Amino acid sequence: MTTRRDFLASTGLAAGALALASRRLEAAESGSPILTATTEPDPQVRVLLMEALNAAKLAGASWADVRVQRQRRQNLSTREQQVTNVLDTDTIGCGVRVLVDGTWGFSATRALTTDGVARAARQAVALARANRVARDREVRLAASPAHPNATWKSSYTIDPWSIPVEEKVQLLLQANAAAQRVRNVRFVNSSLQFVKEERSYANSEGSVISQDVVRSWVTMSITAISDDRRQVATRGPEVVQPAGRGWEYVLEADIVNNATVWAEQAREKLTARSVDVGRWDLILHPSQLFLTIHESIGHPTELDRAMGYEANYAGTSFIAPPNDVLGKLKLGPEHLTIRGDRSQPGALATIGYDDDGVQPDEFDIVKNGVFWDYQTTREQAEWLRPWYEKNGMPVRSHGCAYAQSWSDVSFQRMPNVSIVPDQQVDRSWEDLIAATDKGIAMIGRASYSIDQQRYNAQFGAQICYEVRGGKIVGQLKDVAYVMRTPEFWNSIDLIGGKSSYELGGTFNDGKGQPGQANAVSHGCPPCRFKDINVINTGVSL
Repeated sequence: MTTRRDFLASTGLAAGALALASRRLEAAESGSPILTATTEPDPQVRVLLMEALNAAKLAGASWADVRVQRQRRQNLSTREQQVTNVLDTDTIGCGVRVLVDGTWGFSATRALTTDGVARAARQAVALARANRVARDREVRLAASPAHPNATWKSSYTIDPWSIPVEEKVQLLLQANAAAQRVRNVRFVNSSLQFVKEERSYANSEGSVISQDVVRSWVTMSITAISDDRRQVATRGPEVVQPAGRGWEYVLEADIVNNATVWAEQAREKLTARSVDVGRWDLILHPSQLFLTIHESIGHPTELDRAMGYEANYAGTSFIAPPNDVLGKLKLGPEHLTIRGDRSQPGALATIGYDDDGVQPDEFDIVKNGVFWDYQTTREQAEWLRPWYEKNGMPVRSHGCAYAQSWSDVSFQRMPNVSIVPDQQVDRSWEDLIAATDKGIAMIGRASYSIDQQRYNAQFGAQICYEVRGGKIVGQLKDVAYVMRTPEFWNSIDLIGGKSSYELGGTFNDGKGQPGQANAVSHGCPPCRFKDINVINTGVSL
């Protein structure tokens, strides 16, 4: 496997670095600032980081940061016993961000030489000066300590790129074959997706950070068709939730054996009765509830969205303006706390340091049922200074700055947003079902829609079970619940315990202009919501 050092050498970095010493000497003789840093894990990358920062300072930047990032992606897809696609991409480059007169500028380059990154830094400064005419407010950054020699690695044990493609494909085909052995199953698709990011970061405050991030996702979609060909039912594709882990995660998913279970669920769905419209108690599995958390809590508590900066693309937020809702808006009962973090092992948004150089913290978004805080970057934390100071909270970023690649500018992206489990009673999925007289148990995400303010929404599920007298009595189909966000979250009456807590998530959380993708997880135990409006999505032909 090609290492980062080998990849960098092939770009011409080694040759470019030979000119660094003379340029530093010239700068020193002219009295210009020279930045230094302590030992950094990859000396070749460190050369580029320091050169870009020095060039930015010499060009007039008051603050600067630089990212050198290598990103690998691998996608493998199959259908029945055929391989339909194998894609492996590898990209590396450098992005430089600067502040000049309180205005942002950003430039990126594939030219990983000292001349190349210095040129990008000067371009970023020039763009910041040009952007000054359109600035609506001066950028101020909340204080953050420097991390001069920091490293971090996500919680994987087996690098997916150490596993041959043939072995990966064989696993998918074996799972497909297992699903096809179930009666009525006609079509099976499966895939593996892997991402590896080697991110090196430095800023003009003295931080030098190196991170190694791996994410994995296995999907399977199983379609069953009735004997008379009049009914079609599908289980998947998200039968296994993605994770910030490696090949070991794929093995633990045991997709060959579980494929039979998922296929049987699809087959059972063929004879499911159509749901009766009306009010039902809902028992939502983490694999279904994570999307509702994402759309109705995660997105509306992004501060840039609440302030209107995403209005032209992603929409706005009903949780706004900040002065009217912070510490006032009731989003749930007292036993509901929803927390943001980038620290859960195996979660997709988990990192050691964000793209502002901040070591993220854990923070309450909803605290004892009341809206308490937004997701922030260093720039955005200053916007909430009065609120933080009033409540004795530090004016600091929550570590939510992220860019999808070296060629994209970082901005506020969603961390892991999760429901805190019940700390007193360790309820399980089965316990919630047993406690429900008339309800629907919903597993896996399916179709959904939500308005631009994240206030009105509709959510479906892959598998729905009717619950009567505390027992599952069979599958239902054509199920979706409709909601207004505050009313829905205020209806939660039972929250599962620590042992039933699971992570769900996606690689493809979209936001920004131009759009960027963010990988994010949402953790929760199963939860019960009382008296929710359920509609029938079936169509009579």
